[in-house]
Amino acid sequence: MEFLRHSIENHVAVVTIQRAPANALSSGIIQELSALFDEMKESEDVRVVLIHGDGRFFSAGADIKEFTTIKSGEGFSNLSEDGQKIFEKIETYPKPVIAAIHGAALGGGLELAMSCHIRLVTEHAKLGLPELQLGLVPGFAGTQRLPRFVGPAKAAEMMFTSDPITGIEAAQYGLANHAYPEDELMPNAIKMAQKIAKKGPLALKTAIELLNYSKSDNFYKGVEKEAEAFGTIFVSEDAQEGIRAFIEKREPVFKGK
Repeated sequence: MEFLRHSIENHVAVVTIQRAPANALSSGIIQELSALFDEMKESEDVRVVLIHGDGRFFSAGADIKEFTTIKSGEGFSNLSEDGQKIFEKIETYPKPVIAAIHGAALGGGLELAMSCHIRLVTEHAKLGLPELQLGLVPGFAGTQRLPRFVGPAKAAEMMFTSDPITGIEAAQYGLANHAYPEDELMPNAIKMAQKIAKKGPLALKTAIELLNYSKSDNFYKGVEKEAEAFGTIFVSEDAQEGIRAFIEKREPVFKGK
């Protein structure tokens, strides 16, 4: 792959965006992400995915220069729909996905991060959707995801002014899970990813499905789904192993079955 590299250790796949200087998200990178996620989905070695950026930024946004090669509104709509589908793939991915954000996550970079299940940031990182500054609007579901995290009023302020918030503010508003000093981001991200990777893969997959279902705002349908899932999980090999390990005071060995 041209713009991505990845490595796997202790069931954690670390995916690095490497497109200097700003790790701008071209359509090529987005397609590479899609192909890599498809590949990792089938790998039993991968239980958690951690995405971060090489160099100074997580990703400073979409590739604006690429926009000049598109000649029609339909072409831009297609670009938007392609990005939305791939980011939805990440949001509904059956394995937890963590974004480790330093420097900046702006525009498409923030939209990518918001599709991940967990976001960890440096204290002074900049997070925002500055598209209106260019006379544009977010195109990779940013208008829909940002209000879920920061509320509609703050989302409106961030988009209308194009002003980013810091990593510390992102954690305060619920856009990020934790904010760390620069040199502590990746160690803590790896530590969290490895902790999650020790959990049962089947239970993680089911938890992600239930969390995503909660976004439908149908509470009672959601709890019905949860009860069904609880019964299915309880008779799985992983659940029985987890219960035995708890009784025997040892670490469980999960197989995803």
